[in-house]
Parts: sequence; C-alpha cells; structure tokens
Amino acid sequence: MNDETLIAFEGLTKVYGEGSAMVRALAGVDLIIRRGEFVAIMGPSGSGKSTAMNILGCLDTPSSGRYLFAGVDVTRLDRTQRALLRRNYLGFVFQGYNLLARTSAVENVELPLVYRGMPRAERRRRADEALHLVGLAGREHHKPSELSGGQQQRVAIARAIVADPHVLLADEPTGNLDTARSREIMDLLKRLNAERGLTIIMVTHEPGMAEFAHRTLRFVDGRIETPLMAETV
Repeated sequence: MNDETLIAFEGLTKVYGEGSAMVRALAGVDLIIRRGEFVAIMGPSGSGKSTAMNILGCLDTPSSGRYLFAGVDVTRLDRTQRALLRRNYLGFVFQGYNLLARTSAVENVELPLVYRGMPRAERRRRADEALHLVGLAGREHHKPSELSGGQQQRVAIARAIVADPHVLLADEPTGNLDTARSREIMDLLKRLNAERGLTIIMVTHEPGMAEFAHRTLRFVDGRIETPLMAETV
C-alpha cells in the first residue's frame, strides 16, 4: 500500500444555523486517507458522516478547518474549481442507483463523458469497457427496468468509474439490495480497489459490508472515534 496521503481533513467543522438553532454537524474532524485505501464510514443518524461525505464530494463546504485533496486546499477553491475537481477526480455511487429510466445501460454509463465533451465513438468504447469490467457485457442495451437491482447498481458503478476517477464515494451502495446481491457488489468494489488501485470511501450502516474495507471510521457526535490512520492495511 502506497503511504502517500490523498485526502486529509484538518480540524474540520461544519455548523448549521445560529444561536439556539445552531447544529454542529462536524466538531473538529482530523482525517487521513491514503491513495489506494478502501475506507468504510459508519455511525448513527446525525453523527456527521453524511456531512463529511458531502464535503469530501465537494457538494458542501466546511465552516472552518482545511480539506486537502492531493495536496490542494479545497477550502480555498471557488465553486467552479470545486465542480471541476468533482467532475475530474471523483466518482459517486448512491443507494438509489440514480439511472435514467428510459436510457440504456451503456448510455447511462456514457453520461460523465458527455459532460466532458468526449467524442461519441470514444465514449461508447469506454462505456463498453466499464460495463464489461463490472460483469455486464451483453447487457449494454438493456434499460434499468430490464435489469435486477444488483445489475442496476453495477451500471451505476460502471458510470462512476468510466472517467477513471481518483476516488469513488459510495453512499450506502448496498442499502436497496438483499444479502446475496450486497455481497456481489462488495466483492466488485473490493476487486476494483485491489486491481485498479481505486481509492474507495463508503458510508454503510451494515457491519458485514464494512468488513470488506481496509478499516472503518466511526462517527459519533461530529467526531471520529477511531485513529487517523490504520497501522496496517
């Protein structure tokens, strides 16, 4: 495992509201994630884990502290720069798949490349490769309604990795799946991490799914209970 730090939170806070309505979602979080790690994030509702994921994904900004991504201070970037970081370096997988219902699997996977202005032939080649990688060769032209829940999540993962992101952010990726399909998705994520060196940060409520990660960070009351970095991975 490469010891190079990819992501760091330094004294990160996030406060919503003011006065008696103030909520401290993050209360001085220090966090280090190395390039190529697979990290699970757990914690009860209101613990701060979703806020942390939103900041990691450049969907929200902290109230104070620093967020460093590959040495760049994200907290100093403007809205356009954060959007570029999100588009070029991050991939997202959600519990609800978020696929376009009337669009084929391969067209769903192509979407991030459309936003980049990539030529159609190259988009299709890369989307086909991504679907093959997640075990959906031959299902390229199926619409979401023609696929199982597990297959739809594989399409969502293919869409998240088609642009070769540095980090995959997965928010409850098995939340809508049964146990067998959940393990299939986790096996896939573990393989992508091991074979492609993809850094994965995953929120989950399920201890059995967290076991697939190298280590687990547990959020409680806006803080992390576990150490900054695992001694071994």
